Amino acid sequence: MRHFLILAPLALLAACSPEPAAEANVTITDPWCRPAAAGAGSVGCYVTLQAATDDRLTAVASPAAARGEIHTMTMDDGVMRMRELPDGLPLPAGESVALKPGAEHIMLIGPTGPLDEGTEVSLTLTFEAAPAQTVMAQIRSAPHGMGH
Repeated sequence: MRHFLILAPLALLAACSPEPAAEANVTITDPWCRPAAAGAGSVGCYVTLQAATDDRLTAVASPAAARGEIHTMTMDDGVMRMRELPDGLPLPAGESVALKPGAEHIMLIGPTGPLDEGTEVSLTLTFEAAPAQTVMAQIRSAPHGMGH
């Protein structure tokens, strides 16, 4: 009986313990960037992100550009405006967030050389909680109807 009295509180504690929290992780799919001629001031890049837990894309870097920025596009009085998201982009848990032409996207500012169709460029995405990830983005033209 003594063993039961000693083990009962431990069994109750184990039964009431919360499930382990999901690991902070972001899945990155279909990274691509537009082609850019030598001397281009900037180039758009796109990707789909899905976070296991609430997270935020906070920074982007590439050896192919002076800097990377996270941008959004909005319509104001019939004029499309692009602006940087200095606090990054929220990634709600379990939801796919598509960075795409005409919406949220990545801008590589000051490309260091041409980005030729059919090649690849390295992008390092930094998140608030999940570890940073480096992916290879294909250089390709936008599908028809997806202008920037």
